[in-house]
Amino acid sequence: MIMVIILAVLAMIVVKALTHSPWGTYTVAFTIPLALFMGIYLRYLRPGRIGEVSVIGLVFLIFAIISGGWVAESPTWAPYFDFTGVQLTWMLVGYGFVAAVLPVWLLLAPRDYLSTFLKIGTIVGLAVGILIMRPTLTMPALTKFVDGTGPVWTGNLFPFLFITIACGAVSGFHALISSGTTPKMLANEGQACFIGYGGMLMESFVAIMALVSACIIDPGVYFAMNSPMAVLAPAGTADVVASAAQVVSSWGFSITPDTLNQIASEVGEQSIISRAGGAPTLAVGMAYILHGALGGMMDVAFWYHFAILFEALFILTAVDAGTRAARFMLQDLLGVVSPGLKRTDSLPANLLATALCVLAWGYFLHQGVVDPLGGINTLWPLFGIANQMLAGMALMLCAVVLFKMKRQRYAWVALVPTAWLLICTLTAGWQKAFSPDAKVGFLAIANKFQAMIDSGNIPSQYTESQLAQLVFNNRLDARVNHLLYGGRGGSGTVLD
Repeated sequence: MIMVIILAVLAMIVVKALTHSPWGTYTVAFTIPLALFMGIYLRYLRPGRIGEVSVIGLVFLIFAIISGGWVAESPTWAPYFDFTGVQLTWMLVGYGFVAAVLPVWLLLAPRDYLSTFLKIGTIVGLAVGILIMRPTLTMPALTKFVDGTGPVWTGNLFPFLFITIACGAVSGFHALISSGTTPKMLANEGQACFIGYGGMLMESFVAIMALVSACIIDPGVYFAMNSPMAVLAPAGTADVVASAAQVVSSWGFSITPDTLNQIASEVGEQSIISRAGGAPTLAVGMAYILHGALGGMMDVAFWYHFAILFEALFILTAVDAGTRAARFMLQDLLGVVSPGLKRTDSLPANLLATALCVLAWGYFLHQGVVDPLGGINTLWPLFGIANQMLAGMALMLCAVVLFKMKRQRYAWVALVPTAWLLICTLTAGWQKAFSPDAKVGFLAIANKFQAMIDSGNIPSQYTESQLAQLVFNNRLDARVNHLLYGGRGGSGTVLD
């Protein structure tokens, strides 16, 4: 269940970034046949010619970004890459299935290899760009939403800050992948520290730059991009941009419709309203930094979609690797019932386990995409709790190994962060399950919306069907949250 929630939220970030974005969708889609070509090139056409295929991949990667602009501007081609969130959901489910079943050398390895150059180059380029530009941080150090009543996330700083920032210095998903997949790629054990510890240092470095990128954006633009559509523009609103500007300005962050339209135009998107999930916000900040640092070379739209490609590849490599890892775990579990299902060399067993995995995270992804509040508000807390709880489990295992190795004097290195992670996740999970605050507790939120339906007092920003969807989603999330803690509980307490 932990992996299902993690994969669903990772996929949702991609969906939020690519919804109604022909340029972004085309560019990301282009990398799939490119990776397949690279895999075939290295295995059959020119075995061992890594330098050749690297140059080919990088050239076509840049071509994908540039030609994406041509596609987006074409009235003929743009509609072929303009998809709704639901359509992108099923595409990602299909991609996850295929990527987890195909041989690693054909899609995963070349795609990961290609994305590595993009990741390293972008991270270094962004760091240098920040040093050159020295941008002004426009976001105040503290806003009035520090009390946890804001539109982006709710709840007190403790514990919700530590599950909202669910990656960086420590991550359960990374711990899982580095326990099974990464060791198979090491030439010797001495590389583990450099790759594992170095990788998390780089992850923390990226997190810091993401904070900088978000904080240089006008606060009004930030809240317009990350607040739920139902809050910014009630159902049936004729002018969504004007409504969003008015709502955000009422929070004390003055912004005009012209500014929102101008930024959307500069980044080459139809709209930037309610593009929650983090990826679009980071991409906007990165675009302006890179555009300015390079003296205006290429327009802002190019750099925005370059950033989207960077983020999408960053996440999709996690989705396909995570799906494959989840498939192995599920096959181990199914093997208890039928030993034949445990065989990873069995195509029927692989297909069955993969289908179950992608349908599981695809279901939660779909529920998040159709959620009237955008899905991020409801699924992200579960993601943070699940990911950091998994990290705590990994650290406990590290402590056990140290004791078994008779090196218990070093066990505190694992036990101290374990204690902190478990305190944060258990506290957050308890509050999400049982808090009577209708902005925090899943059941309290569901009961609030159910009361609106029962009384017939439907707020203007919702329809009755949207409220029913919110009730179902929050009760489902409450159930999942309960399962994460090993609770059994009757259905009458959660879903009825």
